[in-house]
Amino acid sequence: MRQVAQPGPAHADRIQWTEARGHPLVVALEPGRNLLDAVHERFAAEGFSSGVLTLQSGALDPLVYVIPALSPTGAHAAFYSDIIRSPGVSRIRSGAMTFGIRDGAPFFHCHAFWTGPDGGVRGGHVLPDETIIADTIHATGMGLAGAAFVAEYDAETNFTLFGPISRSDSTAPQAGNRVFALRLRPNQDLASALETFCRERGIEGARLHGGVGSIIGASFTDGRRVRPFATEMALLRGRIGCGDGGLSTEVDAALVDLTGELFQGSLTRGDNPILMTLEIVLEPTEPASA
Repeated sequence: MRQVAQPGPAHADRIQWTEARGHPLVVALEPGRNLLDAVHERFAAEGFSSGVLTLQSGALDPLVYVIPALSPTGAHAAFYSDIIRSPGVSRIRSGAMTFGIRDGAPFFHCHAFWTGPDGGVRGGHVLPDETIIADTIHATGMGLAGAAFVAEYDAETNFTLFGPISRSDSTAPQAGNRVFALRLRPNQDLASALETFCRERGIEGARLHGGVGSIIGASFTDGRRVRPFATEMALLRGRIGCGDGGLSTEVDAALVDLTGELFQGSLTRGDNPILMTLEIVLEPTEPASA
């Protein structure tokens, strides 16, 4: 399996996780607002400080973003491009967002894909501070009670990254479905890591919510391969099921590589290792032992 050397020591626990209660959300973010402010207010209105979203439609203007790039130094395995400001209205095609806390304030990690005003399709890592909603953003997602994604320094990658921690919010509803907030660390196959996590907890099926991260190139079930190693990826749909051969993960994803080329499709199980991180919420649909 493909591997990329990281600048720091590998953490002993390859999955950072915490159990929580998940509350389904249907979100409509009104135009004229800063995207981060609108997302924060929508989660706060439901009592949540963190959660995940899957973007479905809407538009942004301006849309400010970066794509993956080679690292200019040995400080990181990969880095970001210069900041790109998309001129005119960019219409969302798909995307995923992790909403949480960085430096004590609301923040998000978002990978999205859109059609620009020239009709070209692009994608990248959306920057929160300058991106404005131009047409209502529609999304579905999951608010977290009892957990939050909090950005902390990660010595392995030398980045500040979201990871789930236990967190009690007095405003959050206490009911909800049992879920697990996860962060997958580098150099492990996405599907294999999730299946191992489920097997260890007696989970025989699960839905995947959110899903923001990066993989080392990519391998799709239709035979396509992405050769450049650095990508920004959003999970579009995902489930874990149990068949005659045991657990099997099915994931549809979109990604942009460091050349700016876009890809979308079903990822090959067992051949898509994590580059930096993957943030995701796993909701058991079949028995999960306590």
